[in-house]
Amino acid sequence: MADDEIVTAGVAKQIADKVRGDILEGRLNPNQKLPNEEVMAARYGVSRPTVREALKRLAAQNLIRSKRGPGGGNFVNEATIEQLAPIVTSAAMMLATLGDIPVEDVFAARRELESLCLRLATERGDIELPNRLNVELAIQQEETLSDEEFCASDIRFHRLIVDACGNMIIRLTLYTVVEALMPITNVIVARTRQRMEVIKRHTALLDAIRRGDSDEACEVLMDLVAYREGEYTKRVRRE
Repeated sequence: MADDEIVTAGVAKQIADKVRGDILEGRLNPNQKLPNEEVMAARYGVSRPTVREALKRLAAQNLIRSKRGPGGGNFVNEATIEQLAPIVTSAAMMLATLGDIPVEDVFAARRELESLCLRLATERGDIELPNRLNVELAIQQEETLSDEEFCASDIRFHRLIVDACGNMIIRLTLYTVVEALMPITNVIVARTRQRMEVIKRHTALLDAIRRGDSDEACEVLMDLVAYREGEYTKRVRRE
């Protein structure tokens, strides 16, 4: 990549970050139309292609949408958990990678917060949740599944429980644990854990949810997290 391309990419990122900040801090409102490329280029003292690159970055983060035709342009999206989650998870992943989030905190958060999700989800009695969990459980039992695919299904399994709790604040908080921090511990454990141990606990968890037994479901979750933490500790000690 040429130096001018690096500079352009850096400027586009700065513009995207500035607009994102305006959106998240309420200076730009949902469904508000952004200035056109020419106006934005003049405002930031850059070329229109640089502005276009910044807009692409914002669209990739689901912060804006484009509309063609008369009255078209770029508009601010209404905030949803799915839009905000990548921002939250990327920050948490950075902190974990830098070592600012102890792994012990990750496991403790799972025990406490996911238990709460289990209780809320069980109380709501979402009749579709067991079916969705069963789909992931079937995937996890495929013999040809790679470690990466198993970990991805594992994440989806627990995300389904989080989403079923029905509390948007808890869901957003748990995105940090499930989407950003679980993958870090899963990758390290993947080569040493026995899948059947995880599948056995997932099966017991699903059975408890089907029966509406939140106490039993939480006990199974405690056992699952303890198993994962034990495998993680053994792996780290060997290294």
